[in-house]
Amino acid sequence: MNVFDVIGPVMIGPSSSHTAGAARLGNVARTVFAKEPKTAKIGLYGSFAKTGRGHGTDKALIAGILGMPPDDVRIRESFEYAKAAGLKFFFEDIDVPGGHPNTARISLSDDEGNSFTLEGASIGGGSIKVTKLDDYDVELSFEIPTIVVRHIDYPGVIARVTDELYKSSVNICNFMLSRKKKGGDALMTIGMDSMPEKESIEHIKKLDHVTGVEVLDRL
Repeated sequence: MNVFDVIGPVMIGPSSSHTAGAARLGNVARTVFAKEPKTAKIGLYGSFAKTGRGHGTDKALIAGILGMPPDDVRIRESFEYAKAAGLKFFFEDIDVPGGHPNTARISLSDDEGNSFTLEGASIGGGSIKVTKLDDYDVELSFEIPTIVVRHIDYPGVIARVTDELYKSSVNICNFMLSRKKKGGDALMTIGMDSMPEKESIEHIKKLDHVTGVEVLDRL
């Protein structure tokens, strides 16, 4: 346990679950998408759907998608900032069987036809748990540096990626692989004790069968 766990996050209120966690979910979605979103379709489940709007969840999610941190004073006016940025956004209630009561599904797209969907929950104290990146099942908190690697499921890809991290003196503390089928599209997520050097990231991007790389510091 650390001080953050005891006193909670620095944030714009009223609720760490409904605002700080929601802003972090939006921020992670924007960072992994790695493009300028022009449309955001957001599904709300459970408590987020029933009381979230009154607690500012909707504004916090949009603020995060715009890149604002949980303690940004502009969160209250995030709808106006979204309009100025040309971001169109829509909310709907969704059903997530067995899902956490503070679950959001964030679908982003840009003007070039690129799209991305994240599903996750605000689990209290500003902490989040991301359970889906597009169609891939994951379990991520983004409380440690994390690298997200899209690739083809091919022998040796994991070894080459982790070797590049080793060369950057990065210690791996967790690892997860999700694939759609043998030899098909796959996603590896790696939690690290420190951020890798930029040179190592560029080397990973150039590896055979790697199709996309995003590195996130603690968000």
